[in-house]
Amino acid sequence: MIDQEVTQVMKLYDILVEFFVNYSFQLFGAVVIFIIGLFVAKKAAQFLVNVCAKHNVDITLTNFLSNILRIVIIIMVAIICLGKLGVSVTPFVAAIGAASLGAGLAFQGLLSNYAAGLTIILTRPFVIGNTITVQGITGVVKDIALGATFLTNEEEELITIPNKFIVGEILHNSQENTLIETGIGVSYDTDLDIAINKIREALATIPAVAERTPQIGVDEFADSSINIGIRFWAPTTQHYHTRYEANLAIYQSLQRANIAIPFPQREVRMLGRAE
Repeated sequence: MIDQEVTQVMKLYDILVEFFVNYSFQLFGAVVIFIIGLFVAKKAAQFLVNVCAKHNVDITLTNFLSNILRIVIIIMVAIICLGKLGVSVTPFVAAIGAASLGAGLAFQGLLSNYAAGLTIILTRPFVIGNTITVQGITGVVKDIALGATFLTNEEEELITIPNKFIVGEILHNSQENTLIETGIGVSYDTDLDIAINKIREALATIPAVAERTPQIGVDEFADSSINIGIRFWAPTTQHYHTRYEANLAIYQSLQRANIAIPFPQREVRMLGRAE
């Protein structure tokens, strides 16, 4: 029993010795090539980062391209090292192709998000800090990643939208502000010029209202009032706060000017029943 084990160990020893005698230089060369390849991959990726930074390329796209370049170089070096050791790389290439196909089918949704994210970074329909509305969701862009875009709102909620739901959809970009639309009704005997001026003065007292001139005018001739439409811009992160503050300021301004704000009225006549 012991003799058999010793024999097996000696055979293994002979195989290892023969391998190192025949392939020692190839193994040494493969290790050296791989180490050099890692160094080249790192330097090439850093060089690409510096070039992209010099041309003000988006940081997300820069990191994506540099990582792709480094991985491609490492794979090429690994193939060269295997060939140096006398290993046929054809089966490995075929296996990598099959694995890539399987991974593409398995992660189709994830890859579509990454492709959409790359499209957003390249075309730049919006940037960090813009206010966008997509799929019925409105918020300020906080971050843009390859897989998703992150929004925040006045409630400081973090909204994550997969990029595939952004590309190809109708997108509203209002920069840093949001349009606020409101209105108020005044009686038919009101001097509309005075009412509109009072509303404009009230909005001018609100610091959060953007510098863009508000739009104020007659919106509708209703049954009991003339409805004045009011449209103005405010920072998205203060949308509701500004809206409520503006409504209060408008109401108080009209009250001080003794401008009547009528409420709906209905006249009912009782007809006597014929005898």
